[in-house]
Amino acid sequence: MTIFGAQHGVPRRTVPQPGRSVQAGRPVQSGHTGIRTMLVDDHALLREGIRSLLDREQAISVVGEADSFDAALAEIARCEPDVVVVDLKLSAGTEYEGLRLVTELTSRYPKVATLVLTTFLDDDLVVRAVKAGARGYVVKDVDTTELVRAIQAVWGGGSAFDARSAAIVLRTVSGEADAPDALTEREREVLRLLADGMSNKGIGQKLFISESTVKFHIRNIIRKLGVSKRTDAVYIASKRGLI
Repeated sequence: MTIFGAQHGVPRRTVPQPGRSVQAGRPVQSGHTGIRTMLVDDHALLREGIRSLLDREQAISVVGEADSFDAALAEIARCEPDVVVVDLKLSAGTEYEGLRLVTELTSRYPKVATLVLTTFLDDDLVVRAVKAGARGYVVKDVDTTELVRAIQAVWGGGSAFDARSAAIVLRTVSGEADAPDALTEREREVLRLLADGMSNKGIGQKLFISESTVKFHIRNIIRKLGVSKRTDAVYIASKRGLI
């Protein structure tokens, strides 16, 4: 986990310690101690699992949950969190509803820190999330300790990225980022498996990712290569020496 210090002009806050109710800007409601955290994810089981893990941490207090863009806006007004943990995929209809939510929260609630927690690791998505106002970006294979550290970091005015997301951010800052339509290494892996004739399910099992994530990568590949079918993507990629 890569933790960056507090942003200029954002005061660093003390992380709540067990037995203490520390809250910047407003009193902690009865029964809630620690960093007031809200979870936004459209998968109820995943949301419940994350909440179960965080509920064991005395420094974190989960005060709200939501499964969509509209529900999140209503819930944040009710529970007044310090940190909102957001998945990028909040519905079957769009891959980027979470990005829209980050943008909206940053605009409406600039004092609330947003942390992206998602299965998608893509250069373009990481950069867009940061530009939208997210203070951190971690993938869902992160362990509980690192997730807690990330929440504490963004709440304290800093930023938090897992190692792969941090590398993308640093490449972008240093001007070494790939061109917008360049394929990521993961997309190349998916392409190579497509060329081998593997199904979406088979690719997911091979790369230890979900079938929906495979479809997400394939859509990106098709878009970047300017084709309409996966077979055309394999052909074009082969002609260009990409696989």
